[in-house]
Amino acid sequence: MELDTDVLIIGAGMSGLAFAVQLIHQYGYRNFEIVEKAEHIGGTWFVNSYPGCGVDVAAHYYSYSFSSNPNWSRKYPLQPEILDYFQSVANKYKIEKHTRFYSIVKSAYWDQSLGTWLVTVEDLKSSEIYQRRCKILVSAVGILSVPNKCEIKGVERFQGRLFHTAEWDHSFDWKDKELVVIGNGCSASQVVPALSEGYTAAKKVTQFARQAQWVFERPNPEYSNFFKWVMKWIPLSMRVYRAVQNYYAELDFLSFRTLSGAGIREMYANTQGAYIRRTAPEKYHEFLIPKTEVGCKRRVMDSGYLECLNRDNVELIYKDPIDEIVENGVLTKSGRIVKADAIVLANGFQVQKPLLALNLFGEGGVSVAEHWDKFSEGTASAYFGTCLSQFPNFFIMMGPNTASGHGCVTYTTECQVNFTLRVIKPVLNALKAQRSILPVLGKKADIVKVKPKAEQEDIDKVQDSAKELVWSSGCTSWALDMRTNRNTTMYPDFQYKYWLRSIFIPWKDFEFSKSSQFSDSSTVKFIGTGSWIAVSVGIVAAVATFWRQI
Repeated sequence: MELDTDVLIIGAGMSGLAFAVQLIHQYGYRNFEIVEKAEHIGGTWFVNSYPGCGVDVAAHYYSYSFSSNPNWSRKYPLQPEILDYFQSVANKYKIEKHTRFYSIVKSAYWDQSLGTWLVTVEDLKSSEIYQRRCKILVSAVGILSVPNKCEIKGVERFQGRLFHTAEWDHSFDWKDKELVVIGNGCSASQVVPALSEGYTAAKKVTQFARQAQWVFERPNPEYSNFFKWVMKWIPLSMRVYRAVQNYYAELDFLSFRTLSGAGIREMYANTQGAYIRRTAPEKYHEFLIPKTEVGCKRRVMDSGYLECLNRDNVELIYKDPIDEIVENGVLTKSGRIVKADAIVLANGFQVQKPLLALNLFGEGGVSVAEHWDKFSEGTASAYFGTCLSQFPNFFIMMGPNTASGHGCVTYTTECQVNFTLRVIKPVLNALKAQRSILPVLGKKADIVKVKPKAEQEDIDKVQDSAKELVWSSGCTSWALDMRTNRNTTMYPDFQYKYWLRSIFIPWKDFEFSKSSQFSDSSTVKFIGTGSWIAVSVGIVAAVATFWRQI
């Protein structure tokens, strides 16, 4: 049985790129392919190119631990600079030659007899359908890759432009035009000030909002040439600066605890409430200062949004929602017509849709949806946010319950990458052994999967922990599945604990086996985490990765 590639990665965004690079960096392994639907590396940082788009985590912390950048222009840079960074990492490791652009995965089936995945791919340029057989399948599609559609009645009648912030129409010139922006989350708070300022300003930007968000003050200083020089030439300076950002981010998790974090949230509510009052127009204070707990919904870091509400060409509407879309704009519940040359959707993403859209079928033809019905009431879930027990040799990057309200998604993703690379090492060893005339050291098995009991226990533990945090305090949030009120998105603990779990792997939770195609004669035996050898190995691994990861 011939493999087309050993490892197939779906998505060339931040997590897919990290996985590919670490395959090379840690194992010297280049027998992999990436399937990417866009024409460029970068994932969400490529498709989200709307005006004002930027990162809300300090760039030195947001960047990969294995590829620091001393030349960030400011603490929170804009999208073009972030995209350039990821492209530079891809260039350094020659990732593009492994990538099939303009391609999407239509389906993937686990072949139990061969111990492989059979993946059907469509070339979006030629419409050609072809198949790739791989040993290991990695989903790196992310949770913010499928934009919500516009479900307001009458949308088909609109005569102007209509697009999502993640599908920005760069052919549209908004100068002196009338615009409607629907939504008031992170994307909306960045795009509204960008559309309403400077010589390219729109004639009118009307924003429709339903629920208030806690908007936090976020200064964004430019880095001086001296600071960049220090970062580049003073040994360990970037590591120390990154560690400081990590430390303060981790401290912030205390505010998410329902009981013990109440005092911190009250302090935030007082200080950020005062910031909103002194920055935004008084007529909007009633709406802009939320009645919900700080942290219950995702915080919005202010990049000029509150200040822009003082502009004559900006209007925030929150008491008179849209009833329907008409030919020349929108009609509100009160009967008011708001004219629009374009409607910008900043209404979020379908966070569970990306994985389901891959049409994956595991053991016995079980689908991901059917698996979730069995383990988590039909909602998104996974062991360590990474593994599904009925899907051998399959791993999810940025999976369920891996996002953080206080930390950095890059940090969590690197933990997942390192965890997965440790788990699949026996599989890679097996592949090398079959091709090499020389002996390959280490344990070998060509199939690995998490045990069902371990998956269920991990999912239940995460949900129990999530109930003790502010996300469950009663507000509606993109992190919650509103059908069941289960938190399908956020990791309910300090990020360093997630990192520790990626180092000290409980091998008893995994089942390693051999397919009929596996010819190596070595036995499959793994050391339990209770033995002193496993603990020693774990400590060495932790020490080796600690300085790199922080």
